Amino acid sequence: MKNYLNSFKLTNKLVFVVGGNGLIGREVVNVLIGAEAKVIIIDNVKKKEIKNAIYEKIDITKLNHLTQNITRLIKKYKVPDCFINCSYPQTKDWSTNSYKKIKIQSFQKNISNHMNSFVWFAKIIADKMKSKKKGSIVQLSSIYGILGQDVALYKDTDMSESMSYATIKGGITNSVRSMAAYYGKYNIRVNALCPGGVKNKQNVKFIKRYIKKTPLNRMADPEDIANASLFLLSDASSYITGTTLLIDGGWSCI
Repeated sequence: MKNYLNSFKLTNKLVFVVGGNGLIGREVVNVLIGAEAKVIIIDNVKKKEIKNAIYEKIDITKLNHLTQNITRLIKKYKVPDCFINCSYPQTKDWSTNSYKKIKIQSFQKNISNHMNSFVWFAKIIADKMKSKKKGSIVQLSSIYGILGQDVALYKDTDMSESMSYATIKGGITNSVRSMAAYYGKYNIRVNALCPGGVKNKQNVKFIKRYIKKTPLNRMADPEDIANASLFLLSDASSYITGTTLLIDGGWSCI
């Protein structure tokens, strides 16, 4: 009888994890190492080392140097079998990106730093994967890349909706569909993970309102997203491309 669990293993597969030192990224790295992958963390910040992972410092927001940096990585480690972007680049004035406070300069900079770096990085990697005639790319999007933001959640808190965030994640989500359609002929799969809110010391009022709207009655934990990333990166999802996998506790179903 076939051992279906083997489809989830990434034994000796090379995986680039962008933003691998972040809240979600570190859990993604841990689950991939558990699946026996060779993991390269690509980040501009080095935190406590993760055993069995290799760290490479790259600022992905420097788009003019991105192709050069990726070429250097591939020369050093070879073309990755899998690629996932968990990064969250943002400007220092990110908190002012609400519709009420945002300035055009900040909007443009955040689009460039976040959406453009995601799409351009994935495009370069996909082009490199063509030589292998196989690959899996996963982009981290959000439920707010496919749904409007519920502004009532932020009432009487220091939080607010974000014009930039919704635009960025919407762009990433649709770029995944477009890439999947184009690169499918090279046996390269491109998918998006769309998490709901991830618990991260948010305002108590916000958390209570959020979970009240969620059938599973809780916010997401980073490992919820990490487990889903393993599915989409591995051969267990070999016939899935161009999809947006919702990890939202049922938020979007009601």
